[in-house]
Formats: sequence, structure tokens, C-alpha cells
Amino acid sequence: MDRLSSTAILPEAFQGARDDITEQLGVVWQQIKAPVIVPPLRLSVLLCLAMSVMLFVEKVYMAVVIVLVKLFRRRPETRYKWEPMGDDAELGNAAYPMVLVQIPMYNEKEVYQLSIGAACGLSWPSDRIIIQVLDDSTDPAIKELVQIECRRWASKGVNIKYEIRDNRNGYKAGALKEGMKHNYVKQCDYVAVFDADFQPEPDFLWRTIPFLVHNPQIGLVQGRWKFVNSNECLMTRMQEMSLDYHFTVEQEVGSSTYAFFGFNGTAGVWRIAALNEAGGWKDRTTVEDMDLAVRASLKGWKFIFLGDLKVKSELPSTLKAYRYQQHRWSCGPANLFRKMAMDIARNKNVTLWTKVHVIYSFFFVRKIVAHIVTFVFYCVVIPATVLVPEVEVPNWGLVYIPSTITLLNAVGTPRSLHLLVFWILFENVMSLHRTKATLIGLLEAGRVNEWVVTEKLGDVMKTKVAAKAARKPRIRIGDRLHLPELFTGAYLFFCGCYDLSFGKNHYYLYLFLQAITFFVVGFGYVGTFVPQT
Repeated sequence: MDRLSSTAILPEAFQGARDDITEQLGVVWQQIKAPVIVPPLRLSVLLCLAMSVMLFVEKVYMAVVIVLVKLFRRRPETRYKWEPMGDDAELGNAAYPMVLVQIPMYNEKEVYQLSIGAACGLSWPSDRIIIQVLDDSTDPAIKELVQIECRRWASKGVNIKYEIRDNRNGYKAGALKEGMKHNYVKQCDYVAVFDADFQPEPDFLWRTIPFLVHNPQIGLVQGRWKFVNSNECLMTRMQEMSLDYHFTVEQEVGSSTYAFFGFNGTAGVWRIAALNEAGGWKDRTTVEDMDLAVRASLKGWKFIFLGDLKVKSELPSTLKAYRYQQHRWSCGPANLFRKMAMDIARNKNVTLWTKVHVIYSFFFVRKIVAHIVTFVFYCVVIPATVLVPEVEVPNWGLVYIPSTITLLNAVGTPRSLHLLVFWILFENVMSLHRTKATLIGLLEAGRVNEWVVTEKLGDVMKTKVAAKAARKPRIRIGDRLHLPELFTGAYLFFCGCYDLSFGKNHYYLYLFLQAITFFVVGFGYVGTFVPQT
């Protein structure tokens, strides 16, 4: 009986001790919450609301501009002189400008044939075009394959040059810069750039070069990307939504109003005189294309975006490749903003309105505020208000503004309207990496100049899946675990459980969905899985 009574009393003692500890922790939390937690959290809410308003105004403004552009049919052909290139009986082919086509590549085993073939298939007088393959490959076998492909096209009468370097200094920017130093480039008037996974249509030059020939103030003509693998997986569909908005709205607005936008690094044609006057290619950031565009615009050169000129390309379909790409695309602009903000402000070749657009709209709101507010507000601050109910977030900042921004983003890809919820949740996850990369760029921290070439798959999945159909793919758990996403997911899940138990605003509906998305990405179950060979 004594033993039984002891075992009955012992749990009660533990229960009492646990209740005491819980009560004491609750008292301590209440004492530190008001003076230590509430003020900075309220300030964070105010700052996030201010950034949300800035982003909202920018999105609405661009939407209004796009509507006006469509209503008044402000096509590039109506705003600038454009006439098709024609034959000249006296000059013959000499009437056509000399065009250089650059294809930078690095170990592009899966796509090198596609890009070289598309470039060699461009319709232009054969004696007025030079195809330049800039191969920085470090794999001797791949270099040999690329060289053989160049020889094959040369045997067909194509003027193709295979160029290599003894180092990779400057990465892509270094390769493009080195490519411009060859003597045969001096005879060229324009240079078209295509990344290794881009496949221009044969009429690309016929549709772009006339703008440069007939409008001496134009320095760049940019085409739009068309994604050949957008239906490969849900992750590529999400990317398509974001990039379609970028081209349909952001690039179109820049072209239609300020004649300035960021060069996309590929699928564009530069006037070589504009490129040289701007200082040529520089490798001081990971966005050498944007850097060149800003410097050229400060010299007074204008840009044209052709929304109906689509060039086939490939989206990164593995999570690893996409993360590296997003780091480069987020870190580079922030670092370039740090380096060029004062140069832009002091420049006397452009109007004050253009300066405000470039510094505030193009860089600050789109490249910095958009990334930071998405992660900090929706993945950190709002969940924290669940634990601190004294801090409230107004409905206009919690629901109305983000809903409007999301709907405006959907105009770029109407076919994916039903995927908006997935897009929101996935973009919030990726905002974790974009925010980190943005801060690295602003502070010029460790990985500021990290350059990892985005992996392309081409048709590799067809062959690998067929070869591995009878075998179970090997999964390396360590390669698929992503701790930042898992920790953030755990934080959101905890906040969701707390809100479900004690909250009144039903935030847990969003918190649980967002936590699940973080867990899915954190465990690597997103994108295309490439079987190991």
C-alpha cells in the first residue's frame, strides 16, 4: 500500500512542480514582454507596413501604365522608326550591318548543341554575321564536344569562331569582355548575346537590327524569354508566373516610359558603340548585365523591349539550381545599388525623373524592399504578433494590400491563376534566400561575388529516367535537408499551434499552410529530381 501510495503521490508532485514552472515562466514572459518585446515589434510592424505601401504603390502604378500602353497601342514600332532591311542593288550585302553573336558557356553538355545550332540558324547574310562561342568549360571532354560542333557548322559555311581562355576571371562578364578584344570584332556594328540554353528564332535579327539602324539613340533591343520547360514541375510553373510578370509588366513599363530597364543578360542586341562608351563588361557584381545597362543609360542611351519577340530558354528545374540562381539575382542588384547609387544621383546626362525611377523604383523598391518585406513581414513579424497579441496588424496591411499585389502579379500568366495560393506560399519560402542574398549584397559580405552557373538539364531527364526506370533512385538525405527552411517552418508551426490554442484572429490557417510549404522545401521535395548515375 505504501508503495502504491508513493507512486500515486509522485506524479502529483511532478504535476505541481510543472505547473509552478509554467506559472513562473508565464510571469517572467509578461514582465519582459511589455517593455522589451512590444515596442520593437510595433516598430517592425510599422516599417513593414510602410514597405508594403511602397510596393503596393509601385505595383498599382505599373498596372496603370500597362493599361494605358495597351489602350493607346504604344508599340515600339509606333514610338521609334522601324523599316525592314532590304537589298541594295549597288552595295549588295554590304548594305547590311555586321553582327557579332556571342554565346558564353561553361560545361554546357546538355544544351550546347541547341544554342549553337539556333545561333547558326539565324537568318542574316552569311558574310555579315560572326558566331562567337566563348567556351569557359573546365571539362576537357565537354570542350572537345563543343569544338567539334563548331567545326561541323564551319564546314557548312558558317562563320563561327571557337574561343577559349586560360582562366575564368570575371566569369561570364570576363568571357564576354575577352571576346570583344579579338580583331575581327572591330568590323562589327552590333553584338547579340545568347546564353547557352537560349534558342532564338531565325528572324531574330531581322526584327531587332532595324531599330538600331534607324534610331541612333537606341543602344539596346531586348527580347522576351519563352520557357520550353515551364510545365516540367510545379516549381517551374511558379517561376513562369514571376518571370512573366517581370517581362509583361516591369520591362514593358521601363521601355514605354523611361526607355530604361535592366538588360536580362541574354536574348538582346547591343550597339557596340553604346557598350564601349558605357565602359564595356565589368565583373564587380554578379549582375554584369544590369551593371552595363545602368552605365549605358547614364550615358544617355535608350533601350527598347520587344514583348512579342520571344526566345526559347530553360528554367532551372532543380531546387539547388534555382537557389543558386536566386542568390545571384538578389545579391547582385543590391550590391550594384550600393556601388552606383551616388553615381546615378550625381549624373547630369539624364533627367531627375529618370534618376528617381532608377534609384527608387528600379533598385530600392523592386530589388530590396520587395524581398525584405516578403520574408520579414509575412514569415517573421506577423507570426510573432500571434505570441504578442498587444501588437495588432491592420486588415488593410494584412489582407487588402497583399491580395491586390498578388492579383496584379497574376496578369502576366493568366493560365496559372488557379495556382496563386501555391505561388504565394512558394515565393514566401524563396524570400528567405532572397532576403539573405540582398543583405549580403548591401553589406558586401562573404558570398557577395559567388557565381555558380545555373544547371541546365536539356533532354537529360528523358535519357536518365529511361535508363533508371527499373532502378530505385538513390536519395542522399544530407543533400536534401535545408536547415533554414526547416527552422523557419518549425517557428511558423509553433506560432500556428499557439494561435489555434489561444489566438482569436485565425492566423493559424495561413501559418500551418506556410509551415508545410517550408517543410516541403526544407526536405527537398520540390522541383525535378535527377537520378544519380
